[in-house]
Amino acid sequence: MLFPEYESSTLEFKETIPEKNQILKTAIGFSNMYGGRLIIGVRNDREITGIPEDTIESLLEFLHKSIYENCAPPIYPMVFTQRFGDRLVLIIRIEAGTNKPYHLRSEGVVKGTYVRMGRSTLRADVQTRSDLQNCSRGITGDAVPLYAATADSIDSDKVKAFLIARTAGFKGMIDQRILHAYTLIREEQTHMFPTIGGILLFAEQPQQWLTEAFIICSRFKGTSGRTADATHDCAGTLFEQFEAAYDFILGHLDKSFVIRGKRRLETYEVPPVAVREILVNAIVHRNYAIAAPTKIAVFDNRIEVFSPGNFPGPLDVHHLNSGITYIRNPVITKVFREAGYMEKLGTGFLTVFRSYEEMGLARPQVIEGENYIKCILPREKSVGDADSDSERILQLLRSCDSVSVADIVRQLDMARATAGRRLAVLLNDGKIRRTGKGRACRYYRAG
Repeated sequence: MLFPEYESSTLEFKETIPEKNQILKTAIGFSNMYGGRLIIGVRNDREITGIPEDTIESLLEFLHKSIYENCAPPIYPMVFTQRFGDRLVLIIRIEAGTNKPYHLRSEGVVKGTYVRMGRSTLRADVQTRSDLQNCSRGITGDAVPLYAATADSIDSDKVKAFLIARTAGFKGMIDQRILHAYTLIREEQTHMFPTIGGILLFAEQPQQWLTEAFIICSRFKGTSGRTADATHDCAGTLFEQFEAAYDFILGHLDKSFVIRGKRRLETYEVPPVAVREILVNAIVHRNYAIAAPTKIAVFDNRIEVFSPGNFPGPLDVHHLNSGITYIRNPVITKVFREAGYMEKLGTGFLTVFRSYEEMGLARPQVIEGENYIKCILPREKSVGDADSDSERILQLLRSCDSVSVADIVRQLDMARATAGRRLAVLLNDGKIRRTGKGRACRYYRAG
């Protein structure tokens, strides 16, 4: 029997009670982020193994006490059981904390603060701890002031151009009242400082202060990404980055032409609206506290958009078409929406999937890793038995170097036994190859 949900930033499986402080670290990670559940009695492949019923009473008491006593500020877990058929699992539910950062008492704040990044629990660095403190103060990442800059770093002409485009006929002056209204500046101890969002949106050269806040675009030969035909660094404001990256991607796609009446219409091999939505998401929702650029790679068979940071909330890659939206950067989001770069919140991935389906293309993929999101837009049509398990595995391998059985189970929503059988057939047919054994086993495309 399989557990009905998948591991994510808010859900973790353990077959048995782990040794050392792993449960405590996971509880801290959940408290510092969006809350979550730790399920004891379920394997990583979602198979429910259960736990002995005669251990339940002692485990309930032990876990309550252990989490409360060893975490600071105190974390109050909800520990209970749930039955699936004839098997019983133990569930530890942790709510998102309001007094961040939480840490392990024995390790202290510096070494003992943990966060959830995708399906992993990681030790928080200095910047992450600072972000957690700002979160407790109600300050989002793009509303944090940049003390190295001054309020004059905001280009008033760019702000005015935005307001004129947004409100036809705007003729007012750009003063502190307007900048405050959009949280482009923030006052601290009688001094005015621009916010990160203000700099990224309206500074003359945002990279002067945020050196890695730009986009690297590359066009690679073939499908492996070893030799780049062209590369371009998209810098400037977020609007300028979007326009440059969008033009780069479309400029390296194949086009066909259709004559309608007296006009010749261009048709791209992938829907431009999907490129637009993925790019806007990467810009608006990325974590700008991470000193790394957004990366876009155009291959012969796909487009990859690599964005620093995990999902800005308890989202799951299996439910991206649910229409749920969590906003990491409300300052940037508000301006992008009013500038006409975004439509209704929660429709981005829905638009991407729908536009691909309408063109008969292979379904786009979204992968959440440890502190990054990778979106993959295929450039290939769905062919023949594209819906078959084997073809879906091959499509997954076309978009990444290698996969494990767990990757296939999680990303393709495929039973572990089914994945094993399909992999065996593909190996026998010489379409894939394998290295390693057990949990270290990885599968690659042949050739």
